[in-house]
Amino acid sequence: MYQLTNVTKTYNATKRKVTALDDVTLTIQDGEMVAIQGPTGGGKSTLLQMLGALDRPTSGDVTLGASMLSKLGDHKLAEIRAKEIGFVFQGFNLIPTLTAEENVETALAPLGVSGSERRTRARDALASVGLSDRFTHLPAELSGGQQQRVAIARALVKRPEVLLADEPTGSLDEETRDEIMELLEGFWREQGLTLIIVTHDTAVARRAGRRLHIKAGKVREV
Repeated sequence: MYQLTNVTKTYNATKRKVTALDDVTLTIQDGEMVAIQGPTGGGKSTLLQMLGALDRPTSGDVTLGASMLSKLGDHKLAEIRAKEIGFVFQGFNLIPTLTAEENVETALAPLGVSGSERRTRARDALASVGLSDRFTHLPAELSGGQQQRVAIARALVKRPEVLLADEPTGSLDEETRDEIMELLEGFWREQGLTLIIVTHDTAVARRAGRRLHIKAGKVREV
C-alpha cells in the first residue's frame, strides 16, 4: 500500500519557486489499478517520481508497505526500485544495441540472478507478452507495439509488486493502444499488481477502477 501524507515538492526555478506537488495526501491500496490525468506541468511526472522512489518530497512522507521512501538513503531506494517496482515509459527506453532478450535481462542484473536463470526468465517474460519469436531482434527491428511489449516484459521479469506506467500508449495507434492495455490489465489481474498509469488518453483512464486528476500540484478523485 502507498501512503502519501502532506507531500509537497518544490523546485527553485529562475527567479521563482515552483510547487510541483502541493500538500498531497493520498492512499493507494495493494492491487488497485489507478489512472492519473492532468494538464502538462500539473505535477503528474513529479507524483510518479515519488511513487517510484526516484525522488524525495520537500516535506511530507511517502510510504510503500513498511518502507518510508521519503526517509531512506539512495542505496536503499535503489534496492526498492530494483526489486519492488517495475517501470514502463512512453519512449520504451530500450537499449538499441541489445536484443529483446538482453534488454529484458538488464532488469535482473542488479538482483544477482545467474546468467542461465536470467536467460530463462527473460525468454519466459517475452513469451508472456507474445514475443517468443523475437528474442534475438534489436529494437530497430521491432514495431512500436512490439518494443512496448519488450518494455513490459522487462518491467515484469523481476516480479515486482508495483507497476508504474508513464504514458505507456502515448506513441501508439488506437488498435495497438488497446492491445497494450489489455496486456497490462491481464497482468494486473493475474499477478495482483498495483498498477498506476499516467495518461493523457481518457479512453485509457476510463479502464481503471480509480481515476485521479492532478492540477497545479493538487490531487482530486474523478
